[in-house]
Amino acid sequence: MSGLRVVPTWRHGRERLYVCGPDGSSVAWYDRETGRVNLIGEEHREDVLEALKPFLTGPVTVGPPPVPTPAELARLTLHPDDDLAPNRPGEALLIALDRDPGPARRIRPDLRRRALTAEQTVGEALDRMEEAGWHALHSIPLPGGNRIHHLLIGPGGLFAVHALYARKQRVLVADPMVTVGRREPEPLLRHLRADADRASYALTAEVRPALALAGPADLRITAPPRGVRILQVPELPTLAAPGGVLKPADVEALHAMARDRNTWGRV
Repeated sequence: MSGLRVVPTWRHGRERLYVCGPDGSSVAWYDRETGRVNLIGEEHREDVLEALKPFLTGPVTVGPPPVPTPAELARLTLHPDDDLAPNRPGEALLIALDRDPGPARRIRPDLRRRALTAEQTVGEALDRMEEAGWHALHSIPLPGGNRIHHLLIGPGGLFAVHALYARKQRVLVADPMVTVGRREPEPLLRHLRADADRASYALTAEVRPALALAGPADLRITAPPRGVRILQVPELPTLAAPGGVLKPADVEALHAMARDRNTWGRV
């Protein structure tokens, strides 16, 4: 086949090089991380390797795509409108601000934009954990209008992570109350435990709640809160420290279940 072109793509920090025919259809792809060239049709082997020649680094394995796992099959049959994996950190807030940006000039800051900053900061930190075998899903809608800001799934288990904007402010945690700066205390930890319980019910697996603080000037915890991890953004990678809770196949199966919007309609 002549006229092949190589198209690089990036997803979750991983690069794939797709080899496309003149009509734009893919005939193969090269995964740099695994060193494998996946051929959709064996008859194109020589042409594909010739097109990829400038991009190959070291020895490669060439063959048909691996047989998909049950989790991958579930993902492939998932309707795009029901797939939560493409959600950006703060997806719901981004949509709300796009629909109603508010007045150009404000006397007080738009609290939605501060919340968005927190979700984006926390979400980016969680996405970087993918190289260690973790998956992060963002802005998961729950019945009744609630959201799980971030769901982290990996070898160390599952965490429902709530992002809280606290830049240069003092944070006081007195379970279940959380006070940020001069704002009124709110029973945030109670809400986080309830959302984690709903996630546990939906996924039939233990989901632990975590509160991620974005940029506090000072953090005071009067007593260790019951069952809730409280971390600042630089500490988020410590969630991955306890490994061995889930096997890789379990991680993939739970991720496939969690990314399906319909999973969350029954909680």
